[in-house]
Formats: sequence, structure tokens, C-alpha cells
Amino acid sequence: VLATAAAREAINGPDFIHRAEDVLKTEIRVLTGRQEAYYSALGVISGFHPANGIAGDLGGGSLELIDINRDAIGDGITLPLGGLRLQDMAKNSLVQAQKIARQELARAKLLKGGQGRVFYAVGGTWRNLARLHMEMTNYPLGIMHHYEISADSAQTFLRQVAKGEVEKVRGIEGVSKNRRSLLPYGAVVLQEIMAAMQPSKIIVSAQGVREGFLYSLLDPEEQKADPLISAAEELALLRSRSVHHAHDLVEWTGKAFKAFGIDETEDETRYRHAACLLADIGWRAHPEYRGRQSLNIIAHASFIGVDHPGRAYLALANAYRHDGIFNDGIAPEIKALAPPRLLERARVLAAMMRVVYLLTAAMPGVMPRLKWESRGNGALALVLPASLSDLYGERPAGRLAQLARITNRRLVLAVEGGPSVSVK
Repeated sequence: VLATAAAREAINGPDFIHRAEDVLKTEIRVLTGRQEAYYSALGVISGFHPANGIAGDLGGGSLELIDINRDAIGDGITLPLGGLRLQDMAKNSLVQAQKIARQELARAKLLKGGQGRVFYAVGGTWRNLARLHMEMTNYPLGIMHHYEISADSAQTFLRQVAKGEVEKVRGIEGVSKNRRSLLPYGAVVLQEIMAAMQPSKIIVSAQGVREGFLYSLLDPEEQKADPLISAAEELALLRSRSVHHAHDLVEWTGKAFKAFGIDETEDETRYRHAACLLADIGWRAHPEYRGRQSLNIIAHASFIGVDHPGRAYLALANAYRHDGIFNDGIAPEIKALAPPRLLERARVLAAMMRVVYLLTAAMPGVMPRLKWESRGNGALALVLPASLSDLYGERPAGRLAQLARITNRRLVLAVEGGPSVSVK
């Protein structure tokens, strides 16, 4: 059990801790300000791939700021700017709260090193500010982790909230009444942080002190694991017919993307990897609902290590796989999250999945035997070994024609040493 600034700095803190230990029958570890900042930083590190910026954890009693660059934790500071404390110190005056925040943040020299980088917002008050921003902008996905607000949008929004009339802000119904009174104080602190730091954007982290402490208990190899891939692997193990087939799909689509000359960033490669692991999680559903169910599971899963456009890529690739790559009516609210490049890659990946699932029936070991070969005039041939010639036919050719159409390539379905058909 961990205790943070509220218990650490309260007048009756030691008595409260002692009585709580008696009730809980366990020792309570009271974190120092530095430890609180450290574990908060680890929480952010555990939730992003990778993290690079300054993390701020706003609690009721204190604000912890700490510099993060991938897995390196830099300078940190604890300031008495927690929402409840600031409200009390300012005697419910937002003007005074602004002055106090500015004065205290002047001591946070590390903010000068954050210019143009990301500010990671941790803590309940800032999460509720983000929730309000979602409501105001009609954001289509109610996932808090990795929610991004541009610097310009944040400034306009924070000015409105910092006026103190939160009940008049559109969308306030989406925020718990118990949390509303602290929103202006959270906005004031964030305004002053942005003024001192000049970040490129604000990203909300659902991972904080608790998650950081748990992350610290992992061995170094586990800490290095990609959280998105690990989660997708677990879901594949639980819900798909064969996780080995999913691994085949990861490798095969990687080779296929190269054969088609489709470049990928590091994150796009990760997203394709995860989408392949998740490709069969809806197989138990009725065929009419597999696409919708897969999309809902993936879009709303408690994944970390993926931004919202990436989450849309994963969900749409699997929806297109089941419901058709040219179905423009699929989840327009999720499509709105992804830029054109990711939408295109989601369709291409889905088209490849539609080809190979028809040929393999989710059986592991078949896909590695399906090879891409270059033919004349820029054509690509999907070559089946002679031992799988029974799979050659009209339906696989039709699926390959869809892939040809979306990639604008002439494709051929062929049997090694046997017949072939051009589909474009």
C-alpha cells in the first residue's frame, strides 16, 4: 500500500497512517516527493512507446514534474500545487491561484528543456479536463489514455475553463459533479506549465504512480517488452483459433508488404503486427457480426503503447477483413481518427488477410508455403505449392482481385509448375 503527498504532508498524516495500518493489517509505504515523481515517470514510460517529454502528475496535494526520454528519467521536482491545496492556498480565488502557480513553477527549471516536446498529463483532475475537452469537441472515442490535445486547442480550452464558470461549459455533464470544482484550478496550473514549457501538445496518461510502482517490480526483460504486442498476444491466445497462425500472418504480411513496395514506419510495423495477432479474435461470433464485434473489442480495449490513430488502424483492419475492404459504411467515427495513410494500410492489410484466411482456414503452417514471386510487366504472383493445388480456384482469385484493385497492381494466382490466372 502506497501513500502520497496528502498523507505525507497532512498535520494528522502520521496518525492517519498508523490507524490505516491497523485496519488494513499491512505496512503503508509513504512515498517521498522524489519517489512519487519517479514512480509517476515510470507509469508514463510503461504506457507509451516510447515516451519523450515532461510528465506532470497533479494530485490533491502536490504536483510532480519529471523529465522523461525513452526509459531515462531525468530531473524532477515536487511543488505544492495539488488541486485541493491550491484552492485552499488561494482562498478560492482563481486570480490568486494563477499567481501562486506561476510563482511555484518558476522553480521548475526542467520545464525550459521541454520546449517543443510532449507534456504528459497524469492525475484525476487533468483526466477530467480531458474528458470535458472530449465532450466539447464531440470526440468519437472515449478512451482517455493517449488522448492528444494540440497546444493551440489546449490554450483556448484552458482559458475558458479557468474563468471558473465550468457549469456553463458545453459538455460539463460528462464530468462527475464531485470533480467539477477543481477543474479551474487544474486548468490554471496547466496554463502556467504551458507558458513556461511551450510543449508541442498535451497527451493524457492513464498510467501514473500505481502503474509505475508495479512496472518497477518487473524484471528488466519484461520492462523492455512492447506493451501493445504483449496485450495483443494475450488476446490472441485467449480468443483466436491458433496463435501460431497469427504469428504466421505477422511474418507473411511483412514479406508481402515488402513485395508490394509498401513502406512502414516503426509504429506502422508494430500496428500491423498487433492487427495480425488480433485478426481472428471474432471467429466465435455470428458471421454477420464478426467485423462489428472485432472492431468494438479492439477500438475499446484497454491497450497501452498505441495512440488513437493506431488504435483505429487495428480496429479497421479487422473490420475490413470481415465486412469487406470496400465497405465505406464501416464505423465512420473510428475512421475519423485515422489519417489517410493509415486507412490505406488498414485496407491493404485486410485485403491480404482475406486472401490468406481463405487459403489457410486459420491452420498454422500453411501460410509460409504461399510465396510471392515477381513476374514480367510489374506483376506479382501468389504461388501455391503443387501439394496445395486443390486450393486454386475462383474464390481465391476473386479475393486476390480485390487486393489487386486496392494496391493498383497486376496480380497472378498460380500453382507451382501448374496453371495460373491473372486477376488484373
